[in-house]
Amino acid sequence: MRNQIPKTYHVLYFLYWLVVRTGLRLLTRWHIEGAEHVPKKGACILVSNHLTWLDPPLTYTGTRRGLYALAAAKHQNTRILKLTFTLGRAVFIRRGEFDRDALRQCFAILEGGNALYASAEGTRSPTGALTKGKAGIAYLATRANVPIIPVALWGGEDMVDDLKRFKRADVTTRFGAPLRLPEGRVRGEELEQCTDEIMCTLAAMLPEAYRGVYADHPRTLEKLNEACD
Repeated sequence: MRNQIPKTYHVLYFLYWLVVRTGLRLLTRWHIEGAEHVPKKGACILVSNHLTWLDPPLTYTGTRRGLYALAAAKHQNTRILKLTFTLGRAVFIRRGEFDRDALRQCFAILEGGNALYASAEGTRSPTGALTKGKAGIAYLATRANVPIIPVALWGGEDMVDDLKRFKRADVTTRFGAPLRLPEGRVRGEELEQCTDEIMCTLAAMLPEAYRGVYADHPRTLEKLNEACD
């Protein structure tokens, strides 16, 4: 992984972070909550819902920690996107298949004590709310035995339309407390339960309109009740 990153990466990353964060502050009313939950060092996986192209920048610049990120392999087909994602330390993964090379890269990143970012659903939601979560994140977290930092995002989908009306959209990046899953070779039903735990944690952190297919899940309701106690 280290050899794939230009020597100038750290400077470019800082400039990216500064420009994007400043832009978000100017163009939106951006609320960042719970950033203290992101550890300053040590391996972890940040997992968010996915509503818009703004979600990675909202996560990257919502914390001062540098991140690696999972990205769809199709983005390598466009030169400017490939360059952008490479500078963002992306691990390109082939969706819909067991991508061993990408998994090896992810494990190497985590073994090196780094932070990895991915969307829980694997792609942008077509409904504007949570859809069925993918098991890949739970697989990584249990095999690598690292905590998951849930990240709930909303409001970014309104930014462009609001700017057209000369308004600043209310945008929120909410980081949750670290989530620990069982360690080891989790498979089948247990892996599905771990995936549901991630998704229900995100659902409970999101406003009701964004909870989607997990709105009425018993674990989501349990977490909401716990938050009210």
